[in-house]
Amino acid sequence: MRDLKQLVKAYDVRGVVPDQWDEGLSRAFGAAFVRVVGASAVVVGHDMRPSSPSLSRAFAEGAAASGADVVEIGLCSTDQLYYASGSMDLPGAMFTASHNPAQYNGIKLCRAGAAPVGQDTGLTEIRELVESWTGEDGTVTVPALDVKPGALSQADTLRGYADHLLGLVDLSSIRPLKVVVDAGNGMGGHTVPTVFDGLPLDLDALYFELDGTFPNHEANPLDPANLVDLQARVREVGADLGLAFDGDADRCFVVDERGEPVSPSAVTALVAAREIARARAAGETEPTVIHNLITSWTVPEVVRELGANPVRTRVGHSFIKQEMAATDAVFGGEHSAHYYFRDFWRADTGMLAALHVLAALGHQAGTLSALTAEYDRYAASGEINSTVADQQAKVTEIRTAYQDRDDVTIDTLDGLTVAGPDWWFNLRASNTEPLLRLNVEAKDPAVMADLRDTVLGLVRA
Repeated sequence: MRDLKQLVKAYDVRGVVPDQWDEGLSRAFGAAFVRVVGASAVVVGHDMRPSSPSLSRAFAEGAAASGADVVEIGLCSTDQLYYASGSMDLPGAMFTASHNPAQYNGIKLCRAGAAPVGQDTGLTEIRELVESWTGEDGTVTVPALDVKPGALSQADTLRGYADHLLGLVDLSSIRPLKVVVDAGNGMGGHTVPTVFDGLPLDLDALYFELDGTFPNHEANPLDPANLVDLQARVREVGADLGLAFDGDADRCFVVDERGEPVSPSAVTALVAAREIARARAAGETEPTVIHNLITSWTVPEVVRELGANPVRTRVGHSFIKQEMAATDAVFGGEHSAHYYFRDFWRADTGMLAALHVLAALGHQAGTLSALTAEYDRYAASGEINSTVADQQAKVTEIRTAYQDRDDVTIDTLDGLTVAGPDWWFNLRASNTEPLLRLNVEAKDPAVMADLRDTVLGLVRA
């Protein structure tokens, strides 16, 4: 019998096809989703993975059999699905495993208006319902409802998605820019041509062919190895910048004209400054910006310097979106390159962040490295993972090592954060693996390196 607790994660469904799940289970998830959220209609989309069309169609059939009309939008990025959910005011399901290898697939679910569905907001109930329909031999039998089956229809939302984004950022008067985009054979190859069409951009396209087997490199720009081709191409053609999208194109990573990566924290600060200015122009006196606790100290500094209100949250899109709703924040950013916009139903869209970077660069004459220098004030380690036998015991050990020092503050909002006068580190346990994740930042690069090595020594001892 399949273990659905291994398949249903904190924020989505994700596993190997067909070993962990298949069309039969996807059909059951469609039925359970409709029943848990009480939907009379849903919108469903999918990425370019070989298993995505059949899994997506099975989900649609399960949803329709439970009485919901289903709008199938076909190939799309995750943020295009969020656009469809928001603009149609319908719950949605996106079939993707983001940056995972080809044998994986998954479902990202949302309520109407792109509101998140996670373990605490419906995903647990969906899992439990599917479990109740699953026999000991693994056979899934969905009880029929006495309802009229819903209708299946198709819609194309790509042009509407592009127009919505372009209505939020003025790119009409930017200077011509040469930009290299690495789509990683993912859904950026589907969305970028339409979004960029007609803009003063000289586009150099890398790996735009949709191919869910990822023949060139993993579609995970968070791993520096997957940026190498983009960096080399930017230098080779003398581009103004480079953009890299992950597999489902909801995250965007930026490299400058030298081919050097721009920290997602710097992008967060830059976009925050622009969104604050836009909110002020609309009459807001003190806009709020959300950032998670492993973004650079630069982010809240910039927000405060602009007279706005920074709010710090735990890592994870559900926490960001909840806090954005509670505070009516105009923007939110994570160091993982997820960027959230109030005017995009508080959902994350790497494409809109990329348009902001293009607009900021194109409205002035300097280079991207010069533009982002103001937003990159600290030396950072990046996230470093360590395998440990007992995560909590190790975190307690490290807290004990620092808690009696007069020059530090400690908080446990998300894992362990220890902060000194000009440095901090955060140690968080993975939810799915026996890992501790370390992030370190300091004003001085040597201090950062020394602190990183000290804490890693304790973690790995």
